[in-house]
Amino acid sequence: MSTSNDGITARYFETDHERVLEFSREGRTATVAQNRDGYGMLKVRETPESPELERYYGFDMALDHVAELLSVRPNDLPVPDPASDMGM
Repeated sequence: MSTSNDGITARYFETDHERVLEFSREGRTATVAQNRDGYGMLKVRETPESPELERYYGFDMALDHVAELLSVRPNDLPVPDPASDMGM
């Protein structure tokens, strides 16, 4: 599932092991990942495959980091409904 807002695209998908929320803007990406069971810390990465940059308990803090990576305000990030419950 994907959604867009003001040039920012958010794509939510699940792998065998993780729930993934990938944001892209002007050729840059930032990703929030959580284990498939839906609990545990959130990992912020540059891409779904790259090493984690940081871990957070709260979804808001992970989105703050993503916004910083994409040079936008956290409130500008579109979040698809299936990803709205990420975090602890």
